Formats: sequence, C-alpha cells, structure tokens
Amino acid sequence: MGILYVVGTPIGNLGDMTYRAVETLKNVDFICAEDTRVTMKLLNHFEIKKPMICYQEHNAAQAGETVIARLMSGEDAAIVTDAGMPCISDPGEKLVKLCAENDVRVEVVPGPSAVVSALAISGLSTSRFRFEGFLSVNKRQRFDHLAQVRDARETLIFYEAPHKLHKTLRDMLEYFGDRRISLCRELTKLHEEVIRTTLSEALEMYPDNRAKGEFVLVIEGAAEEDITKAETIEEAFLQVKALVEKGVRGTDACREIAKATGFSKGELYAMLVEQNS
Repeated sequence: MGILYVVGTPIGNLGDMTYRAVETLKNVDFICAEDTRVTMKLLNHFEIKKPMICYQEHNAAQAGETVIARLMSGEDAAIVTDAGMPCISDPGEKLVKLCAENDVRVEVVPGPSAVVSALAISGLSTSRFRFEGFLSVNKRQRFDHLAQVRDARETLIFYEAPHKLHKTLRDMLEYFGDRRISLCRELTKLHEEVIRTTLSEALEMYPDNRAKGEFVLVIEGAAEEDITKAETIEEAFLQVKALVEKGVRGTDACREIAKATGFSKGELYAMLVEQNS
C-alpha cells in the first residue's frame, strides 16, 4: 500500500519551499496537480522530474479512482495545488476522503498558507477565527452565506478575486456594518500589500472592479452589541423580512434569525407565509 503526501507549496515566493517538500516530490512515484503547467514551473525550478496527473474539480471523481488504484498497488503520490496548502477550499479534500475510505495512509508536508499568513499580519484578533473561502457568485447563496456569519464573534477570513472585490466589500458593509478589515494582496509576491482599514473606507478605495492581484480579506468578528437581538417575535419577523428583501430565501432567513434570536423557525416561517398569502 502506498502513501499520499499532501504537500504545501509556495503562495508566491519560491524561497518558501521547504527542504522536506522538495525531497518528497523527488521521491514519490507521481504527482497530482491542480494545473500541471503551473506545477511544471515549480518542478523545473527545483530540477524535479516526475510524471503528473491533472487532478481538479471537473475530473476529481474519475482521476481520484485512478490515483487510489495506483496507491493501493503500492505507489506513492503527492498532491499539490497551484499555491499553498492543497485540500483547503480545494478539490484535494475529496482525494483525502477517498484515501480514508480505502485505508490508504495520508501524510502532510506542511507549507505556506494564505489563510494563516494573512491572519498573522492582519492586526486583528487571532485567538479564534473562521475561514469562509470564496463567496458564491449566485446572489441568493452569497447573501445567505453573509447572513450565516454576520453574528459570528470570531475573526472572519475570505478569499476574493480582484474583479469581484468591489461587490464583495459592498455586500459585506451592508451585512456586517462598518467593521475593521485587513486586505492582504499578493502575499509573499513582489507587490505584496496589506491595507488595514474599515469596510466603508475600503469600498472608497476600490470604487470599481479594477483591483489587481488575489486578495485575502480578514474582517473583525461581531461585537456583542452588534449581535442580532429581538425582544418579541414581531421584531424577529422584521429581521426575517429584511433578509428576504435582500434576496435570502424565506426558509434560510427564518432559520438564521431563529438561531440568532431564539424564536421558533416554524412560527417565523408561518408568519412569512401568511404575509405572502
């Protein structure tokens, strides 16, 4: 039985590659890569010559079965992503799950992580945090996601692409209020930048979708006084209606407000149905 090595790779600066990561990639039988062209540049830099298998979201099921079969036949493999730790907000998690289901040994070779790196230099609380990945481009799912984490006390961490940054900052300001935010751009690369400001000021800094570079957004958690409260079910229902008006599905809005206020989800939904009947 072979071993799958989960290998962290640099998020920008090739000098962050660890000795162990290099040795692991040299010694495995093959490498699973999100984008073989990107990984080939990394391998060429460290003079590593190994066969690669493309393993990404659209072919994870088929490629996963191939990888598992080779691992179970005794070959060792490494999985890498384009940058950072594989299997974090990444299809590699499916391969690790498949290994667990088939009793295939998995070992981690730690490396750079954009999430932890951004948090460490954000200037915000690091004792408790929640990584939320990317927001959906679907308006309803996006608003539902923001509603779910609005009352979280932990520091929130999101990934965002430059062409969606303006819309994301706008929606976060609407849902979270004017909280502190750290915008970490192009971490470890030549043009690395960390901007510590507020959501409203960040929105003014990026008034359109012409930002450059990949962003990690670190946002302070909800303060005690910001957490949704309601003295009566009527007040809770007003909060439900506010979410629905923003595009959140009725059932999702009732669930979130019920969780935040302690009132019955069923009663809130019944009120919503009655109003719309």
